[in-house]
Amino acid sequence: MTETPNPNIIDADTLTGEMRPIRRVVIALGSNLGDRFGNLQGAVSALADTPDVWLTSVSPVYETEPVDSPADAGTFLNAVILADTTLSASRLLDRALAVEDAFDRLRGEEQNAPRTLDVDLIVVGDRRSDKPSLILPHPRAAERAFVLRPWLDLEPDAHLLDHGAVADLLDKVGTDGLTRRDDLVLEFE
Repeated sequence: MTETPNPNIIDADTLTGEMRPIRRVVIALGSNLGDRFGNLQGAVSALADTPDVWLTSVSPVYETEPVDSPADAGTFLNAVILADTTLSASRLLDRALAVEDAFDRLRGEEQNAPRTLDVDLIVVGDRRSDKPSLILPHPRAAERAFVLRPWLDLEPDAHLLDHGAVADLLDKVGTDGLTRRDDLVLEFE
């Protein structure tokens, strides 16, 4: 496992003086229940308020058709966040799950069921993980236009670890079912 720190940010643990690596993070957000836009904005605000996480940009919002979801699932609103963090991947996952829980995310046995909020870690630096609780890079990100398109809006030269250029991946999967919603703008400080 290799961790690549951001050379522009130096951070030391205030108790031990120990240096902690800075990792670039890509986080995907989605919601298709309740106040979809409010849920996304709440997730952005909660992540921006997380100690040791620095949001650097938030993508445009896309309305997307559900993928591999039950027939009655409504359309999603999706966005991608770029951030820098000194948190470990597992601590960042804990925070993502806590944010989902704060927005009443219910986890049932049905795969890809409708949800108030989905917060997925796509990449955490160049960290790789194959634990059942945390697979990095995200195992289906290379196949999901609702992740690739907003990410590409933020980083035209983005690469998905172990998969290649995001632009090439998006060319393969296409953008059918995606509509950019310029009337919905996520804000962060």
